[in-house]
Amino acid sequence: MQESNHISIRSDNKDVVLNINTILYVLMKKNYAEIHTFSGKRYKTRVTLNELEKTLGDSFLKVSRGCLVSVMAIHHITNVIELTNGEILPYSVRNRRAIVAQFQTKQKLIISRFSEGDIPTEETYHAHYRCFDDLPIAFADIEMVFNNERRAVDWIFRYGNQTLAFMEKVPLERLIGSTFSRLYPNMDDKWLRAYEQAALYGATLEVIDYSPEIDTYLRVICFPTFRGHCGCILSDVSQIRYLRTSTDSPEAMIRYFGKLLE
Repeated sequence: MQESNHISIRSDNKDVVLNINTILYVLMKKNYAEIHTFSGKRYKTRVTLNELEKTLGDSFLKVSRGCLVSVMAIHHITNVIELTNGEILPYSVRNRRAIVAQFQTKQKLIISRFSEGDIPTEETYHAHYRCFDDLPIAFADIEMVFNNERRAVDWIFRYGNQTLAFMEKVPLERLIGSTFSRLYPNMDDKWLRAYEQAALYGATLEVIDYSPEIDTYLRVICFPTFRGHCGCILSDVSQIRYLRTSTDSPEAMIRYFGKLLE
């Protein structure tokens, strides 16, 4: 049963309410559906795939007789389906052309809805992010710009604090409302691809790389904010100091950098 953007299921003898936006994909296991979420949790419930397909709506794509995938979770379709969290799913490759076409159609529909809903007006951005104004951490909210093929080609700075302006080496009044390519004609699209995944697919990503635009090595954490938007926390890698606070610190660092290098 669906209420608004939630679905109610029975799993492990318990009633569970799931936000549809948190569902990654669904796999059929005999008479049961196994629902996988972005948090890594799995819920097993007795329901048919056809029933779930009707309930979940047009934000999901049927890629085989026993698998539904969230369009927001799909990063790329080749001979397998690559998800934004790094998982890979098999699918009916013989139907690849039709599946890719359906994916693109559903993706366009999702993007077309970005202008609807609770996105702040230009006048209210500052009020919405007021708490970031005086932080010593660079923060921006950016609006993605898509081309006719629905690929991200640029972004617009909708909010930024003074720390961001200092890092970007551009006055804040010039930064806000400008596209990145206008400010930096030599823009590197590696940032664009990460921001696109956050805004379009709901992914939270960390990128550590060199920015030729400002001649700085950056650590950027990007995450979805409003529809079609991405929030970015930026740090100058050379300014980051690591503090060992306990005997667990070395193990934590190994796990952190090991995960980055996977």
